[in-house]
Amino acid sequence: MSGLLSSRVLRRAAATSSFTSSFISSVSATCCKPSAHHVCSSCRRYRFWPHGGAAGGRCLSTRQHMDLQLRQIQVNSILQAHEQAVSIPGFDGRGLSAVRKFESNHLAANTPTEDRHSAATCLQTKGTLFGVFDGHGGWACAQAVSERLLSYVAIAMMSRQSLEELEWCLEQGRSVPPVLQWYKHRGDVSYQESASFYRDQLRVFWQELLDHEEHSDGMSPAEAMEHAFKRLDTDISLEAQMPLSSDLLKSTAIQVAFTGCTACVAHVGLEGIHVANAGDCRAVLGVQEEDGSWTAVPLSLDHNSQNQSELQRVRSSHPRSESDMVVSEDRLLGVLMPLRAFGDVSFKWSRELQSSVLQSLESGVDLDSLNMYQYTPPNYLTPPYLDAAPEVLYHKLRPQDRFLILGSDGLWDEMGSEQAVQLVGEHLSGIHLQAPVSDKHLNLGQMQELLQKRRARATRPLDLNATTHLIRHALGTSDSGELCHERLAAMLALPEELARMYRDDITATVVYLNSGLAKPQHS
Repeated sequence: MSGLLSSRVLRRAAATSSFTSSFISSVSATCCKPSAHHVCSSCRRYRFWPHGGAAGGRCLSTRQHMDLQLRQIQVNSILQAHEQAVSIPGFDGRGLSAVRKFESNHLAANTPTEDRHSAATCLQTKGTLFGVFDGHGGWACAQAVSERLLSYVAIAMMSRQSLEELEWCLEQGRSVPPVLQWYKHRGDVSYQESASFYRDQLRVFWQELLDHEEHSDGMSPAEAMEHAFKRLDTDISLEAQMPLSSDLLKSTAIQVAFTGCTACVAHVGLEGIHVANAGDCRAVLGVQEEDGSWTAVPLSLDHNSQNQSELQRVRSSHPRSESDMVVSEDRLLGVLMPLRAFGDVSFKWSRELQSSVLQSLESGVDLDSLNMYQYTPPNYLTPPYLDAAPEVLYHKLRPQDRFLILGSDGLWDEMGSEQAVQLVGEHLSGIHLQAPVSDKHLNLGQMQELLQKRRARATRPLDLNATTHLIRHALGTSDSGELCHERLAAMLALPEELARMYRDDITATVVYLNSGLAKPQHS
């Protein structure tokens, strides 16, 4: 979302403010308090943090119950509109997959949504790739990265012999063996006009790998992911400076480069999981202990100001005289929340290069749509301040490892990793583990209320898809920890101009692991 709301948005917001106030106030009377908000001057410039209130004790009339049921149908329709569930086949008889199936979903707050996600099986090497991408300043960079990054990773893992086969087929005009089996959703969009150009750029990438004699068996997943992140970000930067064949291609390249996105990509193989993360998306492993309880194991670290080692890394890359300015108010140069990202060349290029590229655009390019990029952050003294180099973590698979959650920061703004794993674990097993009830400090009324909540928690979930289950609880959970349908309905009914003020785009993927393939680890 842009840093300044347009006058059009302000007018429409004013027109809807009375509706919104009365609507949220009516919800507050039955369930929760209106959301407080915190203004963020970053490219995620308006970040609002919902704070649900304690559940009220007011009983609903029969008519109100009927209204709620009607509203529930609409709520379900919105939440389930972008669901995806895919079973992963074996590798054409060559082996088994470490992934049984995966589920994905997203819910937009921005219009259009700035989140993207991708999934694909590596056909030339064994393994499955999953990615979640969180755009800021627009959706262009997240869209391009979601289309391209998994291919870069797969190409880097391929052997010299396999790359030579790709090149030979192209030279002979023959059909090129597929590198990935994509799992697309019917609602996915793509840059159709850029597809051929992106394929050409991918070919340049594998030709350069062939020029290196040491590239024989292909890179390991960790090496491939790190190399792919850096190379794609370099390509995004260079493409915005290249003379391209059409104004549309040029305009797209500029938008991709000047907007930005964070990325979290997982490669799930038979031996283990590699996660490459740049930014504040997150990967969490769901582990089922021997007693049936669930434990969350982090497989990525958030790259923001709350990460002290990341904060030190960024500050140490610049002169000590800038130490108080590089990250201020918990944002890079006081503007950007994530400290690693693709694109965002206004944090990477020199002032002179930014000005030169924007001034060289031909008249055919829609200059009005690009005016927003003519902005340089304050205290811009020693660029680059940002890069897309990922942090790669590895986890060896064990029989107790059940699933992997990948989520954009819109999910993690609303719930912690432990809560997310608990929700998915209980959804998977159908067993709701609850601590023993103690009558200490509880009167009879409080005991009855607790038991009612427990019965509600143990009821069958409304969603078959675990990612929808996560999103429902992310937006509908009150401060008391219970799912509040009125609060959820209020959050989903906000007009599009106001939705981003109370929540972010939310994207989640849950990967179910083939735990039976993992060998027990003995100490």
